[in-house]
Amino acid sequence: MSNLDNIPSTPGKNKPDKSFRFHSSAASSSLTKLTLYSTLFLSLLLILLLLSSPSSTPSPGWHLSTGTHRTPISLPHKLIHKSARPRSTTGHTVLVTGAAGFVGSHVSLALKRRGDGVLGLDNFNHYYDPTLKRARQKLLEKAGVFIVEGDINDEGLIQQLFDAVLFTHVMHLAAQAGVRYAMQNPGSYIHSNIAGFVNLLEVSKSANPQPAIIWASSSSVYGLNSKVPFSEKDRTDQPASLYAATKKAGEEIAHTYNHIYGLSITGLRFFTVYGPWGRPDMAYFFFTRDIMKGKTITVYESGDKGSVARDFTYIDDIVKGCLGALDTAKKSTGSGGKKKGAAQLRIFNLGNTSPVPVSRLVSILEKILKVKAKKKVVPLPRNGDVEFTHANITLAMRELGYKPTTDLESGLKKFVRWYLSFYLGSKKKSSWVMFHEEPFYLSAGHFLSDIIPNLW
Repeated sequence: MSNLDNIPSTPGKNKPDKSFRFHSSAASSSLTKLTLYSTLFLSLLLILLLLSSPSSTPSPGWHLSTGTHRTPISLPHKLIHKSARPRSTTGHTVLVTGAAGFVGSHVSLALKRRGDGVLGLDNFNHYYDPTLKRARQKLLEKAGVFIVEGDINDEGLIQQLFDAVLFTHVMHLAAQAGVRYAMQNPGSYIHSNIAGFVNLLEVSKSANPQPAIIWASSSSVYGLNSKVPFSEKDRTDQPASLYAATKKAGEEIAHTYNHIYGLSITGLRFFTVYGPWGRPDMAYFFFTRDIMKGKTITVYESGDKGSVARDFTYIDDIVKGCLGALDTAKKSTGSGGKKKGAAQLRIFNLGNTSPVPVSRLVSILEKILKVKAKKKVVPLPRNGDVEFTHANITLAMRELGYKPTTDLESGLKKFVRWYLSFYLGSKKKSSWVMFHEEPFYLSAGHFLSDIIPNLW
C-alpha cells in the first residue's frame, strides 16, 4: 500500500489508528526532555543569527549595497536630474543599467554626446577587476553621465529612481556575463539575469507612463543550433550553458511582460563584442595580455580539428545597433500596470556576419604586437562554449539601419592602442612600467609608439 492510500478523499475524515498509544511514563518523560532541549537549541540559534546579522540601516549617500530592501535611501537628486536632463525637448531620457560595463559605458557616452539625458546604474561587482569599471565611470562623469551605485535587484532603489526621473527608455545592459563562470557561480546568473530583469520589468510596468525597454540578450541563446547563419527565426531551445539558458529565459519573460502589461520591449542578441575598454575575461583581451608577457595561450579546436570561430563585432557597431533599436522603439501601451493595447515586441541579431577562426585572431594579434605567440591547441571542452557563431543581420539592417563597418584587424588595432595606453601609460618615458602584476620593461628613452609604430 502506498502512502497515498492513507490520505482520505474527504478532508477531515481521517481516523486515527487506535492501536498506537503511549502507555509508558518513561516515553512521556523522554519526549518532554527532547522538547525542552530542542527549544533551548533553537533559541540559542536564533540569538546567534540576530547577533551576526548585519545592520539593515543603509549607508549614507548614494553608495548602495545589493539586496531587495525597500528602505528609503538618500539619493543625490541634483546630480541625478542634471545627468538625466536631455539637451532639447525632443531628446530621450534613458536609464542605462550596467553603465560602468563594457557595452554600457560606450552606449551611455554615445547617448549623452548626441544630447539625450542619461542616468547610469551599476553595482561595480568583482566579476572582473573593478578598477576598469571605475575608470569607465570617471570617463562618463567627465561627459556628464552620473552613475548611481546599486543593484538591479534592489526594488526600493529602482522605484526611487523612477520616482525621481520620468524615463522614456530603459537600456538594460546589466547582466552576469561569461559562459564558463556559470559553472563556478551559477547563482549569480539567476540573481542578475533573471531575478534582476524581472525586478526592473516590475517597476517599469507600474510606471506612468511606461518606458520602452531595450535589453541585451545574447547570441548564446542559439546554443547547439547547427544551421548557419543564425537567424532570429531559428530554434533557441538547446542552450549549451547556464548563461545561455538565463538569456533565453529573459526572452520568454520579456514576451510575458509585453503580453500582459503592454511594455514595448526590444531584445538584442550581441555576437562576441570586442574593442577598447573591453572585458578582461574575453579571449582577445587576455590573449593580448599573455602574448605580451610571453605566456602560453590556450587555443581551442573543434571536434573535426578545425578552429573554433566567432562572429567578432566591434563595439562601435554594437553601439550603433543599440541606438538604432532605441530610436525605432515604439511607446509602451500600458499605464500603471494595466495594458491598453498591443505593444511592440522585437528581437534582433547584432553581429558582424563574418565569422573568424580564433586561430586567425591570434595571427592578427601576433602581427600587431610583433610577437610570436606561444600556443597550446586543445579540444574544446564541455564548459558551455560552442564551436562557432555566425549572425544573420538581415532583419537588423532592414528595421534598424544596422550596418557593421569594422573588420577584425582594424578593430584589434584600436583595441591594442587603447590597451597599451591604459595599462602602460600613454607615451611615457620610463626604464620600466608596471604591467598588471608583473613589470614590463621598456628601454630608457623609448615610447609606447616605438613598440607598435603602425598604431600611431
